[in-house]
Amino acid sequence: MSASKNGYTFLQLALDVLEESNEPLSVGEIWEFAVKNGFAAKIESQGKTPSDTLSARIYVDIRDNPNSKIEKVSTRPTKFSLKGKKPKEITAVTNSETPTDVKPAKTPKIPYKESDLHPLLVTFVNVNPKFNCLCKTIDEKKSTKASRGANEWVHPDIVGVHFYDDDYSSEVVGLQKKLGYRNFKLFSFEMKRTLTFDNLRECYFQAVSNSSWANEGYLVAYEISNDDDFMQELGRLNNAFGIGIIRLNPRIITQSEILFPSRISNELDWDTVEKLSGINRDFKNFLLEITSEKRSNNIKKIYDEPLLEDRTCDRSCDDLCEAYAVEKKIISET
Repeated sequence: MSASKNGYTFLQLALDVLEESNEPLSVGEIWEFAVKNGFAAKIESQGKTPSDTLSARIYVDIRDNPNSKIEKVSTRPTKFSLKGKKPKEITAVTNSETPTDVKPAKTPKIPYKESDLHPLLVTFVNVNPKFNCLCKTIDEKKSTKASRGANEWVHPDIVGVHFYDDDYSSEVVGLQKKLGYRNFKLFSFEMKRTLTFDNLRECYFQAVSNSSWANEGYLVAYEISNDDDFMQELGRLNNAFGIGIIRLNPRIITQSEILFPSRISNELDWDTVEKLSGINRDFKNFLLEITSEKRSNNIKKIYDEPLLEDRTCDRSCDDLCEAYAVEKKIISET
């Protein structure tokens, strides 16, 4: 539901906020203004991600409504205004007139570590049928000293493996082995807390460098910009270089999104696999486990444990992941 019983909608909220505001606003700024000034309270059911709903309503109205009162007036960042409305006049101030006691705004500090997101990704790719894989975090600190200067552009954050043995009967698996078919698929994941225009190219090409050796490579983040120009750029990079994009949803981990799928490579980059195995013992142990005949006995020892169902108190993996995300201050309690 996106409206209250009296018919107040997200689109009307956007119109009211832009009417009140003296300057163009981004979607995030529109929602922040709405919360502070009581407009948000008029909407009875806001959902878990109201700013995403607001963004969708604005873009659909601009795209499909020829009489839309809203227009996009800037990109990077994308900001909106009412058509024909002039922004508040601002008197230009020279450097000599700038108050000396005014300090630039600080970027809000993110209260959680990048590594705090790892268990959430591990859980998602474990339960999602697209992946159904076991994962291992690759600790750069366990690499040889000679390689540490280049670790950032060599090591993936997390690697994963899906065993085809789990998909077929023992007869089919036996035939595959006799014919020399590989019985696994390897994944590589590069993790980031946020993904915006400010860090996109560095993050994406780091993922290209760290993940292109695998059958599928992904760049993963929790907070990913919804800007339409940003999404178009993600699509262009995905089309050109093949690294997929995953947006984590800590509140409902099973509803995390594969925004862009990875291009599938049937062949591994064996030179890079050899290099990673030679410099990092986490990766070496990961490879040894894949080829082990007794892999099922070592799962808890070798692989990262996902946050799965807690049978003692009947909590699903979604509930466990949400509780974990709150504990790590990734999200706030609802």
